[in-house]
Amino acid sequence: MLEIRGLAASINDKPILKGIDLTVPEGEIHAIMGPNGSGKSTLAYVLSGREEFDVTGGTASFNGADLLAMEPEERAAAGVFLAFQAPIELPGVNNANFLRTALNAIRRARGESELDAVQFLKLARAEAKRLAMPEDMLKRNVNVGFSGGEKKRNEVLQMAILRPKLAILDETDSGLDIDALKIVADGVNALRAPDFSALVITHHQRLLDHLVPDRVHVLAHGRIIRSGGPELARELEKSGYAQVVAEAA
Repeated sequence: MLEIRGLAASINDKPILKGIDLTVPEGEIHAIMGPNGSGKSTLAYVLSGREEFDVTGGTASFNGADLLAMEPEERAAAGVFLAFQAPIELPGVNNANFLRTALNAIRRARGESELDAVQFLKLARAEAKRLAMPEDMLKRNVNVGFSGGEKKRNEVLQMAILRPKLAILDETDSGLDIDALKIVADGVNALRAPDFSALVITHHQRLLDHLVPDRVHVLAHGRIIRSGGPELARELEKSGYAQVVAEAA
């Protein structure tokens, strides 16, 4: 699914990623943990195609295709989805219209027929109900006036509707209470399938209690310094990053 080798990237000539090696097979959920400033969000942004980051070395392939050679919209059409740490507000843009436009753009790129308004609303209402989202959120402007938890649920709603092959969650759990955290995790778990993978960036082990990742990776100083099973997240929650980072120095 996702194959990263020696990936290096910078912003404003400042190196952030310094040689990332990572493989996420089909059907697996992998978690990225690490201290602040280690490059976790940069990795998410580089994979999704944000222009302000310069790739200075290495490769990243997605289902055999050169991911770094694709435009952001091409990555989305291929099945890559990014859930933001801080979703932005879009005043004047209706949530339902935004989601339908995005879905139909992807369907067109894949040679599939578009959904009309009735078909889309049936899908969106069903997914919103499953995520315990009030239906009127579909009628509001994108993220405008939403609480932090509502914004994160809206990101998961987008993911549920767009049905990506690779979901990258950039600290989607930040700022969530216990109930909202479980709803977000349940939304990701509902997409689990042999052709779906996820890269979950998080500071906290509590999200992983619900997701139960196949692998956990520690990213520090722009490199993955340790990998393990779900027990690694529990170890980090208990003892912190300092010892792991010191051992890798």
